[in-house]
Amino acid sequence: MSRKLTKRSKRRVLFISIVTISLISLLLVNIFSVCNQLLKKSKEKAFYTEELAKLKEEEEYLKVEVEKLQDPDYVARYAREQYLYSKDGEFNIRIN
Repeated sequence: MSRKLTKRSKRRVLFISIVTISLISLLLVNIFSVCNQLLKKSKEKAFYTEELAKLKEEEEYLKVEVEKLQDPDYVARYAREQYLYSKDGEFNIRIN
């Protein structure tokens, strides 16, 4: 049986089609946006993970340095090397 669509039926089908296509389009745009945000967050996470590793290394170095600075002999040697302090009777000669 062949059934002809009336004008009213055609309009209804057209309206439902437009609404469906619009909803699918909005859904796809939303999915693309979320994927883009996830990609950005993933890159940020990688950057900050690397930054955290660097800061932990620096923290370990500084902890060792603090321990060394508790030793008066190390402090004296460090001051002589870095700031050209000298003991009595010593001469500082810097060679570059």
